[in-house]
This record gives sequence, structure tokens and C-alpha cells, in this order.
Amino acid sequence: MKLIKQAGQNIEKLFDRSRGARKKYIEEKVRIIIDDVRLNGDDAVLKYTRRFDGVKLTPRQISVPESEISSAFQNITPEFVGHLKTIINNVSTYYKQQLHKPCKVKGYDGVMLKEEVRPLDSVGIYIPAGTAPLVSSVYMTAVPAIIAGVKRIVIVTPPNKEGKVNPYILAVANLLKVSEIYKVGGAQAIAALALGTRMIPKVDKIVGPGNMYVTEAKRQLFGYVDIDMLAGPTELVLIANRYSNTDFVVADLEAQMEHVGGLSILLSTSKQLIKDVRKRVPHGYCIYCKNINEATDIANKLAPEHLQIMTSDAVSVAKQIRHAGAIFLGPYSPTALGDYAAGPSHVLPTMGTARFFSGLSLSSFSKTSHVISYSKKALERVRAPLEKIALLESMAKHAESVNVRFK
Repeated sequence: MKLIKQAGQNIEKLFDRSRGARKKYIEEKVRIIIDDVRLNGDDAVLKYTRRFDGVKLTPRQISVPESEISSAFQNITPEFVGHLKTIINNVSTYYKQQLHKPCKVKGYDGVMLKEEVRPLDSVGIYIPAGTAPLVSSVYMTAVPAIIAGVKRIVIVTPPNKEGKVNPYILAVANLLKVSEIYKVGGAQAIAALALGTRMIPKVDKIVGPGNMYVTEAKRQLFGYVDIDMLAGPTELVLIANRYSNTDFVVADLEAQMEHVGGLSILLSTSKQLIKDVRKRVPHGYCIYCKNINEATDIANKLAPEHLQIMTSDAVSVAKQIRHAGAIFLGPYSPTALGDYAAGPSHVLPTMGTARFFSGLSLSSFSKTSHVISYSKKALERVRAPLEKIALLESMAKHAESVNVRFK
């Protein structure tokens, strides 16, 4: 690991987290794919599936049939299904706690103000399956959508060389009763979901992780459809001191580097810990901090996707954190726990965007409408100030639309 002895004020500039950001050539390639799908629909989708996934499908083969979904369980042990059910229950339990009643305000003279919370009609979930099928992303995205009340949930995922979808992905989808699944990946999948084709009807929102092409397609199509966030390579910042278990620190830093482009950063007040870790972990960064306050200040500047605090007073240290996608407290809360089993979704903001983005929640799958009801007496109360503001903005007819009710 690279050692940084003096952090300074521009610590975030020391780390190149633009690896997941769009490049000009990617931007142009994705634009061509999107335009092709817009003009040629399924033909374009199938063309890029042949080109990038190496499999030739017909329009009817894009959709995964019920027989393929049900047969997925043939190669999966009952024990594994039991594990899946345990994890899905953890995720469901967490998100059920986020259900809330819409706010309602009653004022004088018949004023009623209310917020209606309604689920989105449809959501598309992108599940990568290139280097490895991200089975966990199925339940980490679909479960909060289901609990939010989304009626139509669509999964898109690249097919393998035999034109099939990974059976574990299908098994999780089946357990969650998600049956609309399409064998398509990459930017063409995002374009199909956002614009709609004959075989793949458009959705209202797209969520889920993906490579640079998928992320760039989401960026370009935002507005045609809502998206969760623009995410880049995964990252971990770990705060530790002389009381931290070195083996735990090493294991967690190395685990993050298993991801393609993954970034691990150790912030520590212990020179000995840094020395020991650098001997065992080849990649990433170690930063020596004079005290924990400096460590939390650096963590806030980095605004990481994952933040682990492995000091003895982790709860107290966490109170100083303002920006992080997910915070893991203590020696027995590794990032892997959040990736797979704890409950909160592992779809989190990266590249410093935790300053303004949040991880997936129920609100990611719903929208609100304001409901406003006034009586004549209540309207009379605000008539004068309303008219003043309307005329100030040169909107005389706005004022008249109120005044006409009192003639």
C-alpha cells in the first residue's frame, strides 16, 4: 500500500476516483447504441447482444420463459435456498421499518394540506453477470422495490454463451416472485428499459450496479427515466488505531480489492499498524493521522461508499461522520456483511457522491404528490399577500384567478 505521511487540505485529490467516470470515447459509443435502440428497437438490442455477449438470440428469446426460471432450482441445493430466505428476511425486515404514513396538516378555516406517497409503477433492475453474476444485487434492489409497492419489476441481465441466465439469479428472482426477466446487458439494456422496445416495455426508473458503459447509458438517459445514481468502482475507507485487530484490518482491505477497480484506504493513528498492514496488503493507501479527529476529517472529505470504524469507541467516532454511503461499526461489522446479509441495500454512492447521494431506500421507489384543499374563508385569508406576490411577478391573471372567486 502507498504511504501518505501528511494528508494536507486536498486529500481527496490524492486519489484518482475518476476511473468510473465517463470518458469521451465511452460517451460516444454509448450514444451510438442508444440512438440505434431508439430507431431499431429489438433488432439493435439483439445486434449488440451478438457483438458483446457472443450469443445469437431471436426476439422471442430475449424474455426468460417460466420453464427456465423454474428449472433454475434443479442445480441449487435446498440448503442454499434456506440461506437465501434468511438473507431476504433480513433485507425485508429492515425496509419494512421505513414504511411511513404520509404527513397531513390541518389549519384554520378549512385548510387541509397532505402528502400522498405512491409507489412507482415500474422499475428496471440491472444485474451484472460478466465476470461473475451479482446474485446479491437481485435481492438488494428488488426487496425494497417490492416493499415500496412497485407492481412491475423488471430484471435485465446479460446471457451466457449458451444464451441462458445464471440459475442463481433466476432462483432469487423466483423466490421474490419477479418473473419479467430479459437476457440483455450493457448500454443496450439500459436503452431498452428507458425508451422501450416491442419486447421490452419501458420502465419509470432504473437501478442497480454496472460497468462504465451501463453507468454512462444511465447518465445519458436520465430524464427519459429516473435512475438511482451514477456509481463508479467500489471503495472502502477504514479508520483504525493501535487497539484494532491487524488481521481484521488486513482482511477487510483485501476483500475490497477483489472488486475490479476497488479502492482501499486505511486511516490510522498507529504507525505500527500501518507498518504491519503495508507488509501484507499490496494495493491501496495508508494515511497516518495525528489523531482520530484528523481521521474523521479526511473521511468526510473523501465521502466514501463504505466506511469502517474499527476503533474501540466506534460509536463515538461515528458521530463525527457526515458523509458516507454506509458506516460499519466495530470489529465484527465487516463491509462484506453489508454487501450480502445485514439488510440495508449495498447499492451505495461512490466517488465522493455520498456528499449528496444516498443508498437505495423505500423512497427510491416512490414519489409524492402534494394535496391542497382550501375553503372560501381560508382562501380569503391569503388573498391579499397572494395578489401582491403575483403582481410583483407580472402574473396578473394568477391574481385574478383568486379574485374572481369573491365577485
